[in-house]
Amino acid sequence: MKKVLVATEKPFAPETLPLIKEICDEAGYELEVIEKYESQDDLVKAVKETNAIIVRSDKVTKEVIEAAENLEIVVRAGAGYDNIDLEAATVNNVVVMNTPGQNSNAVAELALGMMVYFARNLFNGKPGTELKGKKLGIHAYGHVGKLVADIAKGFGMEIFAFDPYVDDTDISKDNVTPVSSVEELYQICRYVSLHIPANEKTRKSINYDLLKQMPQGGTLVNTARKEVIDEDSLLKIMEARKDFYYLADIAPDCKAEIEQKYEGRYYFTPKKMGAQTKEANVNAGVAAANQIINFFIKDDITYKVN
Repeated sequence: MKKVLVATEKPFAPETLPLIKEICDEAGYELEVIEKYESQDDLVKAVKETNAIIVRSDKVTKEVIEAAENLEIVVRAGAGYDNIDLEAATVNNVVVMNTPGQNSNAVAELALGMMVYFARNLFNGKPGTELKGKKLGIHAYGHVGKLVADIAKGFGMEIFAFDPYVDDTDISKDNVTPVSSVEELYQICRYVSLHIPANEKTRKSINYDLLKQMPQGGTLVNTARKEVIDEDSLLKIMEARKDFYYLADIAPDCKAEIEQKYEGRYYFTPKKMGAQTKEANVNAGVAAANQIINFFIKDDITYKVN
């Protein structure tokens, strides 16, 4: 019998686990769950006999992978997978998957929600500005980026997008204007919504030379990863331009300095909030369970990332 472990320091929504259990029971697999565990050692101990692991933002390190003697697959219930050691997984013949698209709407709604909240001065009673007619740049036009565009159309924003991996015709058919370079996107748009993954090419790629090109009132909205921001550059642009704003659902490491020096020019959610909806939790968890079943039964590796 295959053993599936759900390991979540931040638990899924309560509705999720019964659905995952139902999927595992139907396949004849054993389900084990550890939630709100206190240390990485707890995870290392729990994986010893498991064949498959479902995680959220939990760190699946080399130590975890090597401790799981029977491990065949790890599924990250979400889009990003930088919390998993892909190299160690590959060396140990472990397939790693994500569940793209399952929490996209939650992230997109959050991105626009932060824009509205900030444009209206955090609802503090003072006059703010409107999103209607403002130029919005979408940096990476994947699942989330497309949904951000859809929602922003309802606000009457003028939408541009840059993604070297998406054909311009596919962007244009969504009534979004493609641009030829990332520099052009930042030059044109007052708001830029960031949706690039964190990898070797993108880490610290959002730098001063890029940000300084944004127009008056330039506002960067980051619901991606903090690692894609060059924080020295972030501090530099905050110092150089009093009209630059930064909104993120994951605070930078330089949060304390920004809070001390640049009041009214930033907003950070208390924790990573992109996928923090009941619907996203359920969608991603169920998708992860189904992908594990399809992997074992059908050798389906559609969402393999290593």
